[in-house]
Amino acid sequence: MTPVLTRRSTLGLLASSAALAACEPSRFIAYDGPAVTRIEVQKSARRMHLLNHGTLLESYDIALGFAPEGHKTTEGDGRTPEGRYFIDRRNPNSAFYLSLGISYPNADDLAQARARGVSAGGDIFIHGTPEPRKNRGDWTVGCIAVKNREMRHIYAAVRDGTVIDIHA
Repeated sequence: MTPVLTRRSTLGLLASSAALAACEPSRFIAYDGPAVTRIEVQKSARRMHLLNHGTLLESYDIALGFAPEGHKTTEGDGRTPEGRYFIDRRNPNSAFYLSLGISYPNADDLAQARARGVSAGGDIFIHGTPEPRKNRGDWTVGCIAVKNREMRHIYAAVRDGTVIDIHA
């Protein structure tokens, strides 16, 4: 026999769903602040800054790749790239909450890897964290990670095409 949903049980299910949705903040928020014209990452300080031209808008503590020193040169090396890149895509369904793609590898990265006969890797993102996140320190495979509540703000504020400068 197929169960039949009564009006009362349907209303109960809707109320339960609404209550659960109210417990988790929405991933998507509106941003009405100044345009983010550049992202600056200081790997050694484990900080990321959102800037409007020369004005600092926000700063965040970050986690990096599991072997963060030096520029990413090879797939699987655990390094976070260094240099000038761009935000080139968005993933609202990321396994790491929300994510913004970084345009690594660029033409120079690809040429250097090709000359060494290796893959430069790819899929480098700014992203949130899987839940629950128990360990601390650098843990990504080369990405830049922030807290999920911070990622909601970053995802709303940063547009595709935004410059990201990643410094040692």
